[in-house]
Amino acid sequence: MYRTHTCGELNANHIGQNVTLSGWVQKIRDLGAVIFIDLRDRYGITQLSFNEENKNLLEDARKLGREFVIQAKGKVIERANKNKKIATGDIEILVDELKILNKAQTPPFTIEDDTDGGEELRMKYRYLDIRRNPVKNNLIFRSKVSQLVRNYLANEGFIDVETPYLIKSTPEGARDFVVPSRMHPGHFYALPQSPQTFKQLLMVGGIDKYMQIVKCFRDEDLRADRQPEFTQIDCEMSFIEQEDILQTFEGLTKHLLKEIHGIEIEKFPRMSYEEAMQRYGNDKPDIRFGMVFGDLTDAAKGKGFKVFDQQEAILGIAVPQAANYTRKQIDKITEWVKRPQIGAKGLVYVKYNEDGSFKSSVDKFYSPEDLAQWAEITNAKPGDLILVLSGALNQTRAQLSALRMEMAERLGLRKPDEFAPLWVVDFPLLEWDEESGRYHAMHHPFTAPKPEDAHLLDTSPGKVRANAYDLVLNGNEIGGGSIRIHDKTMQAKMLNLLGFSDEEAKKQFGFLMDAFEYGAPPHGGLAFGLDRLVAILGGQETIRDFIAFPKNNAGRDVMIEAPDTISPQQLEELHLRIVE
Repeated sequence: MYRTHTCGELNANHIGQNVTLSGWVQKIRDLGAVIFIDLRDRYGITQLSFNEENKNLLEDARKLGREFVIQAKGKVIERANKNKKIATGDIEILVDELKILNKAQTPPFTIEDDTDGGEELRMKYRYLDIRRNPVKNNLIFRSKVSQLVRNYLANEGFIDVETPYLIKSTPEGARDFVVPSRMHPGHFYALPQSPQTFKQLLMVGGIDKYMQIVKCFRDEDLRADRQPEFTQIDCEMSFIEQEDILQTFEGLTKHLLKEIHGIEIEKFPRMSYEEAMQRYGNDKPDIRFGMVFGDLTDAAKGKGFKVFDQQEAILGIAVPQAANYTRKQIDKITEWVKRPQIGAKGLVYVKYNEDGSFKSSVDKFYSPEDLAQWAEITNAKPGDLILVLSGALNQTRAQLSALRMEMAERLGLRKPDEFAPLWVVDFPLLEWDEESGRYHAMHHPFTAPKPEDAHLLDTSPGKVRANAYDLVLNGNEIGGGSIRIHDKTMQAKMLNLLGFSDEEAKKQFGFLMDAFEYGAPPHGGLAFGLDRLVAILGGQETIRDFIAFPKNNAGRDVMIEAPDTISPQQLEELHLRIVE
């Protein structure tokens, strides 16, 4: 028996008992006549003590190093200097038998909560990083969230069904990861970007309620909250309308917030896509704070300020209690919006002073009465700072949205322990792409139009709204879905609008359209991004530390050095060759 107890469970009630512990050496304190060792496992830390009553054992303890794997047997005794910071701080083990289970090299970084290891180094030695409490606890937290999700959905009647990982490539959405077939020369599988068509086929098959916590793959550029492989909580339901979906997954989110944080939220607000873009400049707004956009276009044009007169849109936000910002502070904000990532050409500011007066960077062109109108439009109060950007409408919205989030971060308004969910609905069904000269599906080709807009598909497809919805939490999209097309004729029309010929549609999606001819029920669903959901529930927005073995910013696994080349023999078997 390697252990009778874990390193996190012993307390004063165990004093006098003989126990066996196993774990890693966290820290050694050699005081000459006595040695103390902190022994660590997944469950906690227990202090071991060695004294000169057993000189041989004392010398054995001196041979240990950090991260040695050891087994220690001894008696639980009361600790002289108690440590209230750990659960086992009232006791220690007076060791009478010590066994080295495995020696260890000195680790490349300290395995403590506050480590000296950089991110890339810790990713290279991820198996060591996982021993640290912050990473270990994140993985335990992820497991807890996954279990809560499974239990909730099971109680709601969902059936967990596995779908294939080797499927066919489709031209819509992000790039596929492709897998060459040895048995079928010149043919390729693709790894799924989602199980979309399979879960729809399960609805045709009468499963009624499907769920799966599933790996998905997208060969696209990476961000802090995006990995080439990611995990979805994937769900689909039959004989439902949009309201049924929203109620079901609103219930799941409420359940998670209550079980994890003890927070009860009565009802999730809803906002149309158009309203979200007008008020916040993006379709996943953080509503934990204000700074709602004010449209100053009409109020600011025609006053002789050519910069504004020549622009399509002039938009502003009121930053709370920031009128006391110095010119140096405002210059730093201006430089921030001029960065290539944001792309603004400049910034106009208005200080709405506590005494009701105004001071701006455009006083030459605008009277106090003009600026008072700006304050009214942006809902500014005395003491606020109005920040204004201008340019093409969509570009200016995106820039001001980024500035809004940056100012909220600087002001401490994005509190990780505060949660503000929001449904965004009524997305456009299609968006026009100038480069390709055709429409693209804003969600995917299987999303149904709003019933009241379906007639516009033949005359004004760009005006059609999708029967789609996203769930936003703290400025992050954590889930999205739609009511699906379940009629072959409508699906064919949709694919035609997206530029597919009848032959291409049949080749790519004929299996799904054929299935629709055998009695497809009305159906719809939603998928949560588990990695992002767990990170936000855990008070963070970067997903890497909630993934056991993540990739870096370049999409590489620096621990196992993947992706990598393969041998010429493998290339030959797969009927591939490398073109120099």
